[in-house]
Order: sequence, then C-alpha cells, then structure tokens
Amino acid sequence: MDDLLLLPVIQPEAAAPARPRKPDWLRVKLPVGPEYARVRKLVDENKLHTICESGNCPNMGECWGAGTATFMILGNICTRSCSFCAVATGRPNEYDTDEPRRVAEAILTMGVKHAVITSVNRDELKDRGASIWHETVVRIKQLSPATTIETLIPDVKANWEALDVMISGGQEVISHNVETVGSLYRLVRPQAKYDRSLEQIRRTKAAGHRTKSGIMLGLGETKDEMYKAMDDLVANGLDILTLGQYLQPTKRHLEVAEFIHPDLFAHYREEGLKRGLKYVESGPLVRSSYHAERHVNVPI
Repeated sequence: MDDLLLLPVIQPEAAAPARPRKPDWLRVKLPVGPEYARVRKLVDENKLHTICESGNCPNMGECWGAGTATFMILGNICTRSCSFCAVATGRPNEYDTDEPRRVAEAILTMGVKHAVITSVNRDELKDRGASIWHETVVRIKQLSPATTIETLIPDVKANWEALDVMISGGQEVISHNVETVGSLYRLVRPQAKYDRSLEQIRRTKAAGHRTKSGIMLGLGETKDEMYKAMDDLVANGLDILTLGQYLQPTKRHLEVAEFIHPDLFAHYREEGLKRGLKYVESGPLVRSSYHAERHVNVPI
C-alpha cells in the first residue's frame, strides 16, 4: 500500500459574533418639510454649527421640523477623542469672536422660545472657551429676553474658575453629561474622569443652578451600575437626567453592546425618580436636548 500523505486539517475560521440588529423601535423619520428646510438654510447662511448634524442626532428631523436646533459653539473640531462621539477630533482652528452675536441673531430670527447651546471641548484654551460661553448666553438674553436657555457644557478638567464664568450668564438650565457608568469611562471617555464630572455637577448645583446630565445605554453597563450612577448623580445635586440608546455613528466607533428595550428605559425612569431625581427623560431615541423645553420649569 502506498504511504498516505497526511495533510493538516484546516479548521474553518471562527465566525465573528453577529452584531445585534437594530430593532423596530429605533426607526426614525428622515428630516423633511418646509420648516426643516428653513432652519437648514438659516444655519448655513449664518455659518453656524449644530450638534444635531455633527452628532448625527436621530431626532434632527423632528426638532428642526419644529423650528428648533441645538447650537454648537467654539467650532466643530474637538480636542477629545471619545470613542462614542461623531464630532471630528483634532487641533481646532482659532475660535470666532463674532460667534456669540451670530448665534444670538439666528435665535432671534428663528423665534426660538428655548435654546440649547453646547460646544466641543477646547482643552487647549486656558479658559476652556468660558469667555465665549458667557458672551453667547448674555447676547441671547439681550436680543431675545423671553428665550430660555440650556447650556450643555463640557468637562472643564477641574478648571473651576472657567466653570464659574461658563455658568454665570443667566441661563436657566446647566447640563453636563456623564455619558456612561463609572466602570466604562476608560473605554468610552478616556480623557475624562467620572468623579471629576460628578464634582462639576456638584459645584454647579452649589452655585444655585438647575442641573442636568445624560447617560447613553447599550455600551455594556449593568443594571446595578446604572442604579449606582443615578445614586451618585443625586448625591451630587442632579435635578434632571436624560437616558437614551447609544447608536454607533461609524464603523470606527464603539459597537453597540445591546439594544435596550423600551420597557427597561421605563424601568430606569421610575428608578431614577424613586432615587430622588426631579425629572427623568428616558427612551431609546432620547438625547440630551430632546424635549429640553420641558426641563426649564421642573420644580427643584
């Protein structure tokens, strides 16, 4: 008998774990309609940045269709590289000192009743952009005194003097998102610190302001970690919390670990209220500025 040539057995490559399919409850309408087109034109003509676009917000069609938008000041390039965020990362350009005027005039032209202002991180600036923050709020109040304002401010990296300037313009709500539970910070927000964000909220509350924060779900957090995060936020003076589903903006960003069912969002809302939060906006498509006008009059 001829000798047999023994060939190695080639095992098939292990299949990559299937990504969870996006469920039906995450379907959104495309942004259309004359009011959306009007806001789109206004934003472009005034050379404004919005987090609606830069953050790929799923509610852009609904919010812009209602004639509202969340404006992003201090440019559209961030000094941070958070693994969840669609905003461009790099070395920002010089900021535009005329931006506060243009934002205020756009809000006046739009007839906005409640404006949300946010920004990229500007860690390279000594004051973290606080002077522009302050002037923007003051300008809006001067031109549109009936307009209420929420400012969604970034992590100031413990520059508490900058924080004092940012929150002193006369805005009604001051928000700072912790984004996720403490155990996931190194993965999700590698240049931030969970305890530092809690302290920023605590200092904002101590200054007498209405405080707000937001958490994304579906990054791998557990129920117990969510309960702890809510307890931590309440202990540091938080009034209002938004909870929404994390959606992967591009293939370069963190994958979704789990799509959270609407029933669990409802459960977290009830748990947050039980733990002492004054208001919880919780649902798969909720984002920081979603229904933000409701948060101005929350009793605190």
